[in-house]
Amino acid sequence: MPDKYPNSTLFTAEQLRRFTTRIFEYFGVPAEDAALAADVLAYSDEHGIDSHGVARLKTYYDLLKAGRINPRPDIKIIRGKGSVATVDGDNGLGLVVGPKCMEMAMERADSFGSGWISVSNTNHYGAAGYYPVMALKQDLIGLSMTNTTKGVVPFNGAEKMLGTNPVAIAFPAFKEPPVVIDFASSAVAYGKVEIARRKGEKVPEGWCIDKEGNSTHEPAEMMEGGALLPLGSDEKGSGHKGYCLATMVDVLSAVLSGANWGPFATPFAIQVEATNRQVGKGIGHFFGAWDIDGFRDKTEFKKDMDDWIRTMRSTRPLPGKKEVLIPGDPERLAYQRRMQEGIPVNREVVTSLESMAASTGIPLQHL
Repeated sequence: MPDKYPNSTLFTAEQLRRFTTRIFEYFGVPAEDAALAADVLAYSDEHGIDSHGVARLKTYYDLLKAGRINPRPDIKIIRGKGSVATVDGDNGLGLVVGPKCMEMAMERADSFGSGWISVSNTNHYGAAGYYPVMALKQDLIGLSMTNTTKGVVPFNGAEKMLGTNPVAIAFPAFKEPPVVIDFASSAVAYGKVEIARRKGEKVPEGWCIDKEGNSTHEPAEMMEGGALLPLGSDEKGSGHKGYCLATMVDVLSAVLSGANWGPFATPFAIQVEATNRQVGKGIGHFFGAWDIDGFRDKTEFKKDMDDWIRTMRSTRPLPGKKEVLIPGDPERLAYQRRMQEGIPVNREVVTSLESMAASTGIPLQHL
């Protein structure tokens, strides 16, 4: 029988959570915060978002080891008015700063009908979709976005100036599963190019360019001086739309909060030094939450969401396609499968986990 997960090792969700939590604790992250950070990474691995789970753990490890992340941040509101506030993350783990700031947005939604939190002095916060899912647990509509290290060209540009700058929003439903939207404003997330490189695969047309500005199918050519393209890629694909989305995220997350914006965003890589010019503190996030009862009866809204979902699912599919999905379906299906079969981790990532295990003495167990 052929290997269902070639070049991968299977882990249970609990094995990965336990190892990740202990790695964070090793560097002095308080137990509760370490478990929270592990939960954010686990969300990605458990839902099939392989680019944002334990594949990122080695970078957090390196940054903590180098003293470039504060394991015990004093996260505080530095300015606020009614439903809005700006938070300084004190250079803490984005995986800890992010959930705590999303909680602040949800608390303000409870008091004012909506809550808006802009955050500076933080770093990579994992998958953007984790945060609106937090809001779903309180029957709120949730929103999150973050700017990231430069890696994407502006529309018609040939130089990296913006991050992949993702946006995520989620809507609760009644009997149907929620609608969970999570996407990068670039043609593809950087992690997808990394995954293609690990697998020795080429990438599709329109994903990226090489250092000369020419379209390329080779992941290495993008990663070695090239760049990602904005969502839509070029003029033929209306790439200006992705550029506009990235701009919105950059302004709300970074310019509004006082974080580094555009090409000055702090690199999430131990081997890359920040640019000599800094225009703020760290990178930035932006969180929002809405109380549906402020707009209409919550139950009626959720029932209408059910109707919306069923209507979309009933769409006649394209030839060769089985069905039309709603946003969030692929992640739900991946979760069901991985909770039963285990979580496949690419062997290159496993090697990085084994390296951390050897250095710290923390055991790494797998199926």
